[in-house]
Amino acid sequence: MMLAVVEIVVLLVVLGLLLSRLGVLSAAPRDPRPVPVRAAWAPAHEEVDGETRVLLRRSYTGGDGLPVVLEDRVLTAFPADDPAWEARFTEAMASARFRCGYLNAEEGR
Repeated sequence: MMLAVVEIVVLLVVLGLLLSRLGVLSAAPRDPRPVPVRAAWAPAHEEVDGETRVLLRRSYTGGDGLPVVLEDRVLTAFPADDPAWEARFTEAMASARFRCGYLNAEEGR
């Protein structure tokens, strides 16, 4: 009789370890953030330390209606006091719009 009790205890311990390893009994908190289903790339720009940066920004609208930025990629950067700033900015933003369209099309497959 005692041998049967020991076997059951060992079986329960092994089963508990197996379930724990599989994550079924895990007490780790789950990520409360929603999975961004409608994330998209869009052109953006910013000026930092006297430098204009044109960005490719991947974001989605959060539950509160505000944008949530997932990633920023610098497409190009140039001095903010460049005499040809307007031409460079216009060209860079056009390039960013084209690139964002391409990235959105690639993710939409």
